[in-house]
Amino acid sequence: MKRSPIGVFDSGYGGLTILKEIRTLLPQYDFIYLGDNARTPYGPRSFDTVYEYTLQSVKWLFSQNCPLIILACNTASAKALRTIQQLYLPEFDKEKRVLGVIRPTAEIIGNYSSSKNIGVLGTKGTVKSESYLIEIEKSFPGIKVFQHACPMWVPLVENNEYNSEGADFFIKKDLNLLLTKSSEIDAVLLACTHYPLLLKKIKKFLPENIKVISQGNIVARSLQDYLTRHPEIDSKCSKNATLEFYTTDSPEDFDKHSEIFFGEKVNSKHTDL
Repeated sequence: MKRSPIGVFDSGYGGLTILKEIRTLLPQYDFIYLGDNARTPYGPRSFDTVYEYTLQSVKWLFSQNCPLIILACNTASAKALRTIQQLYLPEFDKEKRVLGVIRPTAEIIGNYSSSKNIGVLGTKGTVKSESYLIEIEKSFPGIKVFQHACPMWVPLVENNEYNSEGADFFIKKDLNLLLTKSSEIDAVLLACTHYPLLLKKIKKFLPENIKVISQGNIVARSLQDYLTRHPEIDSKCSKNATLEFYTTDSPEDFDKHSEIFFGEKVNSKHTDL
């Protein structure tokens, strides 16, 4: 059985929330997921380090015969995607593609806001890159974007503390800090793939009129549209409905935590990059 799976990469577990939505919409495709858990989190790391780590992961997925890779990580999309697309791919293989999660989100995020004031919650790396400011400006030049970094949110999720009372303190604090930047914010984007697990608490501490947007379904629909518009790429993606998981750290730990993000049990393997 020839396999040319769509590769899905994340620095850890968060990208599983993206893969879950993609697989729901496109179940016939083969997928391979790679989590660089040994070196997570990417958020606080420098641009050069994130690029180096992401490129190593992209090369590994290409070695697994992936014609198309989704960087299901906002930090990697913010700090590494453009350089990989513009400098690496033209030299390595012009026929392969690497896509991210920021552009497809930025292209429709303005449709959720009536006040033209949008909040963006993300890691320090994503916020510092200003990628969302740049990309949203291209599609919605009249919209004001207010960013806020939430450094404690990923650890809360990864340590299975996201339902605790302790999580309430940090979530409420960060949301209040975001809202102090504009009283007109009526839509908040969760610009980190871990944050959907905090959705109930986020909605609890936000006014009811504020919409909260997760990326999973947005990215899935964008990928579906991309494959329709690019049959030359779609034809290279095998469709046997298979699914594989790899981690750069302990498979036992990966499998234990992954169910929280993916919604079902997984059976991963270890790999070195």
